[in-house]
Amino acid sequence: MIGNQPSHPKWNESFEIYCAHRISNVIFTVKDGNPIGATLIGRAYVPVEQVRKGPIIKRWVEILDEEDHRPVPGHSKIRVTMQFNSVTQDTTCSWSQGIRMPFYGVPRTFFNQREGCHVTLYQDAHAPRGVGVVPYIPISQGKDYVPARCWEDIYTAIMEAKHFVYIAGWSVYTEIALVRDKDESNITLGELLKKKADEGVKVLLLIWNDRTSVAEFKKEGLMATHDQETAAYFRNTKVHCVLCPRNPDDGRSMIQGFQVSTMFTHHQKSVVVDARSVGSSLKRSVVSFIGGLDLCDGRYDTREHPLFPTLNSVHVNDFHQPNFPSASIDKGGPREPWHDIHCKLGGPIAWDVLYNFEQRWEKQVGKELLFSLDDLGHILVHPSDAQKSEVGEEDTWNVQLFRSIDGGAAAFGFPQAPELVAELGLVSGKDNIIERSIQDAYINAIRRAKNFIYIENQYFLGSSYAWHATNDIVVENIGALHLIPKELTLKIVSKIEAKERFSVYIVIPMWPEGVPESDSVQAILDWQRRTIEMMYSDIADALAKLGIQAHPRDYLTFFCLGKREHKGPREYTPPQEPEPESNYRRAHDSRRFMIYVHSKMMIVDDEYIIVGSANINQRSMEGSRDSEIAMGAFQPRHLAWNGRARGEIYRFRRALWYEHLGDHGFETKTLDNPEHLECIGLVNRLAEENWEMYSKETFDEFRPFHHLMRYPIHVAHDGTITNLPGFQHFPDTQARILGSCSNFLPAILTT
Repeated sequence: MIGNQPSHPKWNESFEIYCAHRISNVIFTVKDGNPIGATLIGRAYVPVEQVRKGPIIKRWVEILDEEDHRPVPGHSKIRVTMQFNSVTQDTTCSWSQGIRMPFYGVPRTFFNQREGCHVTLYQDAHAPRGVGVVPYIPISQGKDYVPARCWEDIYTAIMEAKHFVYIAGWSVYTEIALVRDKDESNITLGELLKKKADEGVKVLLLIWNDRTSVAEFKKEGLMATHDQETAAYFRNTKVHCVLCPRNPDDGRSMIQGFQVSTMFTHHQKSVVVDARSVGSSLKRSVVSFIGGLDLCDGRYDTREHPLFPTLNSVHVNDFHQPNFPSASIDKGGPREPWHDIHCKLGGPIAWDVLYNFEQRWEKQVGKELLFSLDDLGHILVHPSDAQKSEVGEEDTWNVQLFRSIDGGAAAFGFPQAPELVAELGLVSGKDNIIERSIQDAYINAIRRAKNFIYIENQYFLGSSYAWHATNDIVVENIGALHLIPKELTLKIVSKIEAKERFSVYIVIPMWPEGVPESDSVQAILDWQRRTIEMMYSDIADALAKLGIQAHPRDYLTFFCLGKREHKGPREYTPPQEPEPESNYRRAHDSRRFMIYVHSKMMIVDDEYIIVGSANINQRSMEGSRDSEIAMGAFQPRHLAWNGRARGEIYRFRRALWYEHLGDHGFETKTLDNPEHLECIGLVNRLAEENWEMYSKETFDEFRPFHHLMRYPIHVAHDGTITNLPGFQHFPDTQARILGSCSNFLPAILTT
């Protein structure tokens, strides 16, 4: 039946598949693998109506050819066993009930949930100190909220490391300074790492090798990651820097392998160090940092997100503005402000981040330079001994590590036996093992959600199988198949049908970073618009079906962030000016620009949070495209099952909303209940006022302006997306807000 294979092959593959689809058949596709592509043999069909009744189906299913659906020669069949479990009956996800203890984490994942951990949440790379920085945010213990300083904590962790510093990044730039408002801030990251290596600390770097950057010809690739510069900087030093290409797995065809190696990236961002261990004067513990922040240029920012005032201080050597082709510090601002989310992990979970680094290092380099298990045993407190030893009972966290990764990126640890592959939620096929537990974590969290969801992400597109059919694309060919957008709307629709309130807030950048008129940015905006329209249409249909007089934006609403400033008295005066009539010049004169949202975070009911490197697009969620890392966490003492969760996640969400909306202390009670119509109505109103101030030709500097703005699209009652009246293009640009379909860029690149 299959070339070069026995006539009766046995796969013995098992899958547990999350479904959020409207389909009539479950289809099994049988192909013959070739060095270039694959030959379709046929497809077997099992009607959904037979599956959804619940009992286990065991049968031989005939394989039909593609053209006329007739049996293939020889009347070949495949043996399948299937069972459907409704989400409302799935005890592992606790549909719409939130976290109920005992809760063992996301099921069928490579990493188990760890107890007794410590988590520090960061908003932006740096947080200023001082009275009035963050208003009082109530919590059950009555503590004041003090925002943590991400890059300072990373600096301190590296400085205090005695044995190892392991860094994995999409980009690592040696010329940045992690600390910039203190006397010791002169040391660069490169100098810091060389200093630690000279002290005898094992410093290992895994940096994505951008295939468009070539050391012999041009150092800067299309993505400007500085990979060649960083490798050259550490050459002939004691720092071991390895450029890590996104290699395909062994089972890929030649074409697929070319796509993986040239289109996709290693997108994980992690720092793992040894640290002082509480209660042990000899052995050390492990501390890890993961999230959205790379240790590179353009990331250092605070919640004020200045455009111009810091160009002669903390950003004088770190001017980042990739949205204008000719932008430079010599021509002045606006710089591109950067909003991001990161976290520090301690306790048993930090060992899982260490293990991830070891897997990747061994794949790329081998076991050389890594500490052996025996060495680690002499250096470090074992994770089981560290459990609950360094955090108080009230503040302890349960944390689980998730990834998007495959055999092309990780060397060991993936089982080969089909039953073990299925047990760990992995996907096997064509000599490759794929982990996509980040997508699984999002799906499980959405299904558990009881009241509201708050998302910040750099991208938002997917569930293309449910997009509206149009003449300019073939929906089946897009391939942005991950479930997250559809899961969100199915949750909202289920709440509408149950006559219960539920709200989803989503913050995205005004446009993906880059020249906004470019084909790639416009294509992504087009996919984004199709995704959003699909979601609003689902909600509108549910409201119409039940005769509810409400607007889809009462349940789902999208925002972006922006900044507008008046000129200060001691502001930097650039020696040159931006080109006349350019986007750069218009933004310079209007003194406004988007705050780039680079976060990859979701908060559910103020009790559960996901933070990592993964975007909400197919590249990040598929598992075999960009490699990613994330964590999901909650505090067992601060759950919403018997009231309102009032732990660190709640305080973090309120601190983010303070950053975006300003101090609305008089509205605290409203903002404490995000699912209520009064809350989403208030946030929508404030965001619309901010958009009006941002988009006007003139700026009233005496009127309070805050960052959160409505995303500039119009949503009709039936869910249709059109231009907001008067706004076909983003301010100061000629870039279409709704995007445009690309005629030559492959969808696999932009989804």
